[in-house]
Amino acid sequence: MRSTTILSVRKDGIMAIGGDGQVTFGDGIMKNNAKKIRLLHNNTVITGFAGATADAFTLFERFEGKLQEYQGNLTRSALELAKDWRQDRILRRLDAMMCVADKTVSFIISGSGDIIEPENNIMAIGSGSNYAKAAALALMKHSHLNAEEIVRQSLLIAADICIYTNHNLTIQTLKGE
Repeated sequence: MRSTTILSVRKDGIMAIGGDGQVTFGDGIMKNNAKKIRLLHNNTVITGFAGATADAFTLFERFEGKLQEYQGNLTRSALELAKDWRQDRILRRLDAMMCVADKTVSFIISGSGDIIEPENNIMAIGSGSNYAKAAALALMKHSHLNAEEIVRQSLLIAADICIYTNHNLTIQTLKGE
């Protein structure tokens, strides 16, 4: 997926999700300051998307509806969204992926119906995801940075390498209980 870089890190009771702000169209940059990270359900769930912007906004709306329907239960909401995404003819054509997290659990949701719980408390999607994930893994093991700073530094490293990722970052955090 050539689109963006979204990264999340869970460390020491803090969940941080960040993304860059670049929107590309073909081989050109259309916008530098898009907000691809959203707080949902009364600021208790953080989401980030990679892929087509209009498709992602459709998914945000659907996911918010699932969170309302299931009283903020992230696991159930993610399962139901993935099920709808896979079965609905219109949703099935959406070209996007989402990282979703609350204070206790995190998932990557894809259009193929996959719901993936991350290993090592790190999730990454988008064109620069492998660069950001590698940097986050190293920083998790070899630094004393907190979750937000690991996300920031890893995204900046990805932006130095990936042409579909820029240095204009949005990062949101949630503190565990």
